[in-house]
Amino acid sequence: MDLLARTYDATTATVAALEVDAFERPTRATAWNVAELLLHQLGDAQRALVALATPTGAPADVDAATYWRDWPPDAGDRGAAHAAWVRRAATAYDGPAGLVAQWRDTAGAAARACAAADPATRVETQGHVITVADLASTLVVEATVHLLDLTLHVPGAPPAEALAHTRAVLVRLYGDPLPHAWDDTEAVLRGTGRLPSDDPRLPLLG
Repeated sequence: MDLLARTYDATTATVAALEVDAFERPTRATAWNVAELLLHQLGDAQRALVALATPTGAPADVDAATYWRDWPPDAGDRGAAHAAWVRRAATAYDGPAGLVAQWRDTAGAAARACAAADPATRVETQGHVITVADLASTLVVEATVHLLDLTLHVPGAPPAEALAHTRAVLVRLYGDPLPHAWDDTEAVLRGTGRLPSDDPRLPLLG
């Protein structure tokens, strides 16, 4: 739970330090610039708050790794529609300051709510049931990957522990260790298709 807060804080520190024009720079998420990618991440923090307020007695049907089976490298029309919506929604902000403030408040609230919840509690999100602990893992993975995306042309980096955690989730999806020659950053970038690989089993998620 603490790792989620630190990963969200790393994103906050990165965007809070940027000049206005830096929000127009491209990211590794090629559909979006920095501002648009931050808006996408804001949606994830909002989803976390909804999930944490939606406990259920139903058994979990996904965990920290199997959750990602619904998010393959090519999300097709679903991914394209969401990317287009994010671009349109980002234009509604009068400059990046309001977006950064909304991200800071929402991400902080999501991290605190996650830390306050029982890790074993089961919650509903995106049509699945998952424990709070595994939900937190998915949020760390998404925040880590997108912070690497965001910092293509701006300074910043995820916490080392977040990179190691994300690599461990990718290893579970892969079913074997990723090459030891890859440090955690390279493993995450190659495992998610941000860097190319000759391995036909990669990338593991989009």
